[in-house]
Amino acid sequence: MPDRETMPSASAPEVSARAAALPQEALRIASGYAFTGPALHLGALLWDGQCLPDAQVRVPLAMLNRHGLVAGATGTGKTKTLQLIAEQLSAQGVPVFLADIKGDLSGIAAPGRPDARVEGRAADVHQRWTATGFPAEYYALGGIGRGIPVRATVTGFGPLLLSKVLRLNRTQEQSLALVFHYADSKGLELIDLKDLRAVVTFLTSDEGKSELKTAGGLSAATAGVILRSLTAFEAQGASGFFGEPEFDTGELLRTAEDGRGVVSVLELSAVQERPQLFSTFLMWLLADLFHDLPELGDVDKPRLVFFLDEAHLLFDDASEAFLESITQTVRLIRSKGVGVFFVTQTPEDVPAEVLAQLGNRVQHALRAFTPDDQQALNATVKTFPKSPYDLEEVLTGLGTGEAVVTVLSEKGAPTPVAATRLRAPESLMGPLGQEALERAVAGSPLYERYARAVDRESAYERLERGRGAKGPDEMRDAAPGRAEQQQSMAERVAESGVFRSLARSVGTQIGREITRSLFGTARRSGRRRR
Repeated sequence: MPDRETMPSASAPEVSARAAALPQEALRIASGYAFTGPALHLGALLWDGQCLPDAQVRVPLAMLNRHGLVAGATGTGKTKTLQLIAEQLSAQGVPVFLADIKGDLSGIAAPGRPDARVEGRAADVHQRWTATGFPAEYYALGGIGRGIPVRATVTGFGPLLLSKVLRLNRTQEQSLALVFHYADSKGLELIDLKDLRAVVTFLTSDEGKSELKTAGGLSAATAGVILRSLTAFEAQGASGFFGEPEFDTGELLRTAEDGRGVVSVLELSAVQERPQLFSTFLMWLLADLFHDLPELGDVDKPRLVFFLDEAHLLFDDASEAFLESITQTVRLIRSKGVGVFFVTQTPEDVPAEVLAQLGNRVQHALRAFTPDDQQALNATVKTFPKSPYDLEEVLTGLGTGEAVVTVLSEKGAPTPVAATRLRAPESLMGPLGQEALERAVAGSPLYERYARAVDRESAYERLERGRGAKGPDEMRDAAPGRAEQQQSMAERVAESGVFRSLARSVGTQIGREITRSLFGTARRSGRRRR
């Protein structure tokens, strides 16, 4: 049920009624946040060292699909800011996706615990704090962790994202795209990594070399790099992330029975040593949503708000094609009702083309201990609108749970820069207990759908069975009869309960052509849409 404080309120009259109590410049800033429609409460204005609770800093709900940036040095409160925004979005019926890098966002499902700090913060900002838990689902990449396993097929993941994970150069990336194209055209489904390895090996064998002759072929050297990268990738335990049942990203759009948005928490603490993987996997989730969702145009509230933590990892060593795809996805997904917040240390971590798309900014404190720190501070200040604050001084002097804010108004114009003391989250600020988390996961209606991995016939099995044939066309003839295949599939469906995952990928088995999105992720006509 929506919080009373986030419903359309009398904020504008309230500001004018108390104008005499506010300094003139503070009143001008506060007036920039006096929205008439539904809005999320971030906190209260800081001015001249004082917290002014009558000057509330808010962000219009309708502007949350205009994307945003939450930045700041380690330990300045970025995670709590995510939690605060996620809670209020959920209360307004908006589903939220949170990447839980450190493992301390799982507590959002449990009521918070009042203590002196929480009560003091609530009093400072005039927050009617009430301990509240929010509906949540818990996920884990490939089942590494305690959540519902999230997997993708290699076909669904696509060559561009996989090239980023494997750290391939541009030439190798193009060669991998050629391998995918070949597999698509021949109906060789790439479900897991052994499927991809089998196709690459086949295309460099005596039997397979002629298959790509008209497209320039696949050089032994490039194939060797791809295979070695796959071997290293598998050695890191990545095999579990690829397979079936493939996760349906439409699950992220759910609401609870009481109308609140479900908060999807993806636990990533167990895979922190593989940052390229988890950051790129998050981009797969976003890309998959992008090409599955219909256009909405301007909306009263977002369909989903997506938080990408440690966002700089997406852009490290990224190819030009990858950066172009991120920029285009971020620019276009807004019209599908999805907001994306990048969470990182400084705006410099995000390419300028992407940063230009981020209309809402919450900048926590920065440190200036080294020349590089000072350079990052100077660059951050330049990204803000002109302000009466000395932002260099303010940004280095903010305390934990304080930030400099500017958002888009209801008319789409930037609000005045506002130093803000942020509200306290109302859910548990820390991890949920292990037993409670395990109960939540096991009790989820999604658990049976995704918990058990399925390994059906795909490229690896077909190539193994057809070894010695001239190519995949003859291998298709060597496959079991259609009735036998259908019986086998029916048995798997009955046993695994993963009908929807099979339906999404069955297209290649019956000869449908795969088309690919900006990121090279698979688009099939059989996919379920929401």
